Amino acid sequence: MTTTCIDTQDRAPACSPSGAPRVVPAQGLVQIVARVWAAARHGMALFGVATLAAVVLLATQPPLRAELERGATDWLLGRQAATVEDDELAAPERVLAANLKDLPPEQVRVAHWLARKYRVASEPIGALVAEAYQLGPQLRLDPALILAVMAIESRFNPFAASPVGAHGLMQVDTRVHADKFEGFGGTLAAFDPLSNLRVGAEILQDAVRRAGSVPGGLRLYVGAVTHDGRDYIVKVLSEYERLKRVSGGQQVGFQATMPLPASIGPATPVLPGEPASAPQIEADAAPRATDTPVAARAS
Repeated sequence: MTTTCIDTQDRAPACSPSGAPRVVPAQGLVQIVARVWAAARHGMALFGVATLAAVVLLATQPPLRAELERGATDWLLGRQAATVEDDELAAPERVLAANLKDLPPEQVRVAHWLARKYRVASEPIGALVAEAYQLGPQLRLDPALILAVMAIESRFNPFAASPVGAHGLMQVDTRVHADKFEGFGGTLAAFDPLSNLRVGAEILQDAVRRAGSVPGGLRLYVGAVTHDGRDYIVKVLSEYERLKRVSGGQQVGFQATMPLPASIGPATPVLPGEPASAPQIEADAAPRATDTPVAARAS
């Protein structure tokens, strides 16, 4: 018995002669596309109406428009600032020079004295002096001591390097103290003056704390192993005493003899029976161009 399939819409056979359903490819697809387009058109119409309503609202409400403009401006400025901070250090972290007129009188006196003695520009020295005076109270170190170490270590040359791996103003051994530069972007920051100063001052503070005294801390800082570090200690303490007097307003010569603790002893060997004189100690303590910078090896 043969069954005939009839399409109830147009009375046309909906099945093939064999009884399989007839496929109508084009008509169904066209209907689907038409429905999607109608929905999209209605959506775009709604979006257009909403946009028009928003424009009318903003045009009739100036305070609301001003508030939205401020919000958009703040967002854009915030995005720009975030991008700058990701690419480089913030502006305060990159200040490498200071206007001496903005510094307290004692810092100005120290900056001028160091600039004349070591023949460097006073503005960069002013920035280092200001940083040392800021770090000193935080680390419980005299700022003049930090500056004295810097003077003897590198003569304020931020690119100084020693054969044993010490770098920068405070001659920090970047192999021993690589972890301390992680917060500054890595060991290459040893050549950034302020980064090197901060790391070196931290090492110095730790050395003084461990030793229990400034001379002992200097001995640890210089890494004296095969010698007692006496020459280095005398040089630093002599400069330290000069800087303290300069900051107080005294007129001090670049190589003025300074009283030093008796426990330090002479800076160079003295013949039996021959007392060590202060001028002799001071001559040995004076920084020379041929001096090789030493490394901060305190661990």
